Amino acid sequence: MLRGFLVFTLFFSLSAVAFADAKVLARWSQTKSFESDLGSELDVRATYYSAEYIEALVKQEAEKNLWTSDETEQYKYQLLSGLSLDEYIPIHIEFDNRGPTMHLAPFDSFLTLWVGKNKLTPADFDKRFNFGFQGKREGLVFFPRYDNKGKSYLEGVKTIRFTIAGSISSATINLSTLDFVWDVARDNPEALYKGRAAARLELDRLIKRIEKLNAEKRELEGKLSELNAELDTITHRVEELQRQ
Repeated sequence: MLRGFLVFTLFFSLSAVAFADAKVLARWSQTKSFESDLGSELDVRATYYSAEYIEALVKQEAEKNLWTSDETEQYKYQLLSGLSLDEYIPIHIEFDNRGPTMHLAPFDSFLTLWVGKNKLTPADFDKRFNFGFQGKREGLVFFPRYDNKGKSYLEGVKTIRFTIAGSISSATINLSTLDFVWDVARDNPEALYKGRAAARLELDRLIKRIEKLNAEKRELEGKLSELNAELDTITHRVEELQRQ
């Protein structure tokens, strides 16, 4: 009897945790469906990579694949590396086009991210979106995280709005934009940078920084060498003139 109760309790607890994780994933990954008068259908899913979403995603994948802690850390490291959260605001987009071929080139011209009063355009995106397609297509879009002064666009912002022009499809042609809104006030990306995956990411960042500084150093040394050579030439000529 006790054993049965413990099994039931464990199952209930795991189910509750799984349900909670599913709610987290659904909060940050939104799907909108559209249909034209002629029967064309389009589903669009947009996902914002909040710290909460990433942690829930890593946990879900680890449980689904029965990963060890090392395998989980490796997945988290690869995920964070691909998202480049230290430079960009990444958004994942997935289309399911059950209608005429969609032609979206140049894809970035259809996209806008409103962060407070700032209107951001993509810094980069999956170039496969530039090719016409039917059926499913998905990929990442990267928006700049910092302004020219190095200040985060997200600082002090409560909500962000991601828009896709309605002209992308016959199923959405009557809409000005497709809007996806997320509450980011409590998002804390810094919480992700703990553990071995975070240490590896920091190591990667520091190595890149060293490479950049070394490149700048070589450039400055080259300029210094040119200046020294010019100074030697001028000094030599001055000495010649003084001896005349």
